[in-house]
Amino acid sequence: MPDHVLRAQSLLTARDHLLLEWLYDHGVLTTFQITHALFPSLDFAQRRLTRLTGLSVVDRFRPFKPDGGSFPYHYVIDQLGAEVVAAQRDEPPPRPGYGRARRRRWTSARTMAHRLGVNGFFTDLAGYARTHPGHALVRWWPESRCARPGAFTRRDDPTDLKARPTPVHPDGHGIWQIGDRQVPFFLEFDTGTEPITELGRKLVSYCTLMVRGGPAWPVLFWLHATDRALHLHQEIAELDLPDLPVATGTRDHATAAGLGPAGRVWWLHGHPGLLTLADLATAIAHLEDEGEDAETR
Repeated sequence: MPDHVLRAQSLLTARDHLLLEWLYDHGVLTTFQITHALFPSLDFAQRRLTRLTGLSVVDRFRPFKPDGGSFPYHYVIDQLGAEVVAAQRDEPPPRPGYGRARRRRWTSARTMAHRLGVNGFFTDLAGYARTHPGHALVRWWPESRCARPGAFTRRDDPTDLKARPTPVHPDGHGIWQIGDRQVPFFLEFDTGTEPITELGRKLVSYCTLMVRGGPAWPVLFWLHATDRALHLHQEIAELDLPDLPVATGTRDHATAAGLGPAGRVWWLHGHPGLLTLADLATAIAHLEDEGEDAETR
């Protein structure tokens, strides 16, 4: 019997493997997100994605728009692609029907817009790094990995500490690298549906994580509008958040300025002026040590 995984592996590039890992971990990506993050042109990306679809390592669908027409292709992992990722990671193979179940999940998911927003944040960073030497997105963890017990403990922490549920539930965690400096961060992707007080309660949970010996990484709120950022900073000022760095960026400002999350869009609480994501490495006094410590978590 032919080994379909081995055959597929022989036809995949390093970029293909990275895309499969992203789809396996993060669920769904659009054509434009994949193109910006990994390819020099849309035409090149479309040709390669068609090839990967033909190999049955990825699958795709096009959601319909409420007012007519359809969105661009959305890509998910297919069964063979999941088996390739599992083999690369030396993990047990996924159950039969895994790929079909993933597609069904995302074609009907009411949370897909939020997931695509989170994934778009990270693919924007990956795309910026692709075109700006010296920058790199060296870690991108999904919400599911962040939620594991002991997710943000150190390798040498006690076993009982690693077994404790984490008090925070970020939408993602990443490490942004600029030269020899790193900015580890938590991401909270906000759609504006939750009250500001709920965002404040999330920050209290991050303080709890710090008190337990967890990292004091900046919490980045990627908000939909500037006025919401103003209200959140007012809420932060009323809370007692010792040593917890919090920064807000707004999608309306970023879009108007033609910038992404790597750009000068971040308002670090208590710091004058807007900063780039890279600037946080020096604007937050303790972050240099936190960056060095990030790789041990």
